[in-house]
Amino acid sequence: MGKWAVIYSSVTGNTRTIAEAIAEQAGDADVFRVQDAPEDLSGYDVVALGYWLRLGQPDPLMLKYLPKVHDAEVVFFQTHGTAPTSEHAITSFARAGYNLGPGCTILGTFGCRGKINPAMLAKRKNAGPDDPHGGPKSMERWKLASTHPDAQDIADAKDLVDRMKHKMVMRERFLAKKAAKLAALQKK
Repeated sequence: MGKWAVIYSSVTGNTRTIAEAIAEQAGDADVFRVQDAPEDLSGYDVVALGYWLRLGQPDPLMLKYLPKVHDAEVVFFQTHGTAPTSEHAITSFARAGYNLGPGCTILGTFGCRGKINPAMLAKRKNAGPDDPHGGPKSMERWKLASTHPDAQDIADAKDLVDRMKHKMVMRERFLAKKAAKLAALQKK
């Protein structure tokens, strides 16, 4: 149902992997790196925007692009080195939504762990005990992130597409019933 634009920003390949899975499941989809993405998205029924996290929000390239997206049905997907249910991950969806242009509807979200950039890991290994990214807990988190995105993450991303398609069908049915009721009331 409908044409998708899948737009992503990726440094290590994590977000690109999820973008490709979403596009494959969507069927009728065009995939763009954010730096190559069109500004006119009016030809798309769904705009899926994917990014990696930096400072608890979408990366700088995606942050620059988000305000250009307007009047669109949006799906966010993100990869990060923390648990998808963490406050850090969840809050970043809100920050992405805050940066969207006017008239957008957020249909859904998807997040999964992803391998952390080796340059960032090297820098963080020397973090002191007061640094929130240092210490044994962080090292354990990094180790877990190093195995993602995995086959389950890819399957979950594809499931997101199916759920969004279902959501759009159900919304159209609801709106059609609502319009029919309103028309019947107006005839009386």
